[in-house]
Amino acid sequence: MGAFFGSASRRDVTLDVFFGVDYHSHLGTRRAGMVMCDADGRFNRQIHSIENTPFRTKFESDLASFRGCTGIGCISDADPQPLIVRSHLGVFAIATVGEIVNSEDIIKTYTGVGHQFMAMSSGDVNDTELVAALINSQDTLLEGILYAQESIEGSLTLLIMCSDGSLIAARDRMGRLPVLIGRDDDGYCVTFESFAYGKLGYEDEYELGSAEIVRVTADGYETLSPAREEMRICAFLWVYYGYPNSNYEGQNVEVMRYRNGAIMAADDAAHGMLPDVDYVAGVPDSGLPHGIGYATESGKPFARPFVKYTPTWPRSFMPANQAVRNRVAKMKQIPVPELIAGKRLLFVDDSIVRGTQLRETVDFLYGAGAAEVHMRSACPPIMFGCKYLSFSRSNSEYELIARRKIRELEGDEGEEHIAEYADGHTERGRCLLRSICEEMGFDSLGFQSLDGMLEAIGIDRRKVCTYCWTGKD
Repeated sequence: MGAFFGSASRRDVTLDVFFGVDYHSHLGTRRAGMVMCDADGRFNRQIHSIENTPFRTKFESDLASFRGCTGIGCISDADPQPLIVRSHLGVFAIATVGEIVNSEDIIKTYTGVGHQFMAMSSGDVNDTELVAALINSQDTLLEGILYAQESIEGSLTLLIMCSDGSLIAARDRMGRLPVLIGRDDDGYCVTFESFAYGKLGYEDEYELGSAEIVRVTADGYETLSPAREEMRICAFLWVYYGYPNSNYEGQNVEVMRYRNGAIMAADDAAHGMLPDVDYVAGVPDSGLPHGIGYATESGKPFARPFVKYTPTWPRSFMPANQAVRNRVAKMKQIPVPELIAGKRLLFVDDSIVRGTQLRETVDFLYGAGAAEVHMRSACPPIMFGCKYLSFSRSNSEYELIARRKIRELEGDEGEEHIAEYADGHTERGRCLLRSICEEMGFDSLGFQSLDGMLEAIGIDRRKVCTYCWTGKD
């Protein structure tokens, strides 16, 4: 996915931007960048690969060269950024987060009138450069951002730093990702994760609405384009992506996950599907709070039968060689034999997408002596690849285990009954659960219902994006 952090202040904010971006490292694993603007309006930028080295390690040596009362930085799973752009609109730095579905059509339109794009080594055009081209086609930055928001199919959230020391933040027109403003005695910051600015001494100030565009300076902020009422914020922010301390639309991530697990357990109990187990556990890391909620509601003891060893391989920093990647993934899983051997275990994971890693986890647990392994997913079966962000991106929707199984069970006819398959209480839903259990080696399997997940999130369900499960915008 990706994320950004920016600050405009009456003091030097180099360390604020450095630590603010670092606190978003869980949202991207490929590239990162920082740009600072000094008192004379000059920009200083660094971009590094973070595929095998954490952000903080890569950028720590750059800190001595950075100075400025305004700065932005970003974490990205996609293209190198922020970019520095010089055009008739002036010089500005820009970072974007989102998914441009119609990028090829936009490129053809612009190259057809003589515009040239710098191709990356892959031959693709940097999405942030594409957004900058859309913005620069208009007479003002505001008109350009509005034009880009309307032109792009998918999603676009962006942060711009101008040479006058101001920031312009724009939330996606459907509000699929959050943008928040924090305040301290010297200025303001713009961020995705609310906890990031809290640790830096900022306090909650404002949360942008869908499509809202805001200008931020050291002295305050003003809305340049108002928010829309319609919203489709990504549910996975609570289920998986978000850091436990963060709040989106007033709802805390960790609290939602406890609530979500409890709702699953209550539903299992109501339908006689609560297995007799020795321990309930969560699949590290984001599955843990869902598991705690399930254990508390079910009355079963919570345990950690295995942990991930991350000091040498934190998060997803993995070598490029696939054979080594596979070995590292296995090496990270450290069992607690006393909590596995001969035990009946129920695990809650945040989601089941393709199932590859989960199958390896189950094999690992049985190899360590588990008597039974039951699995619960904290969200419904994923039926559609995400076209707005990048959570469940795949070459084919049949890489998703639920869709692949439906095709195996019923062929093309199954496409007409996806909603039934998603409901584990229907005959088709039970067939899907049995089929996945047989392939994955689970003793039982359950998915959170769509209604249960939305209840756990706790905001108006019409404002939550559920495309991955329903295929509906």
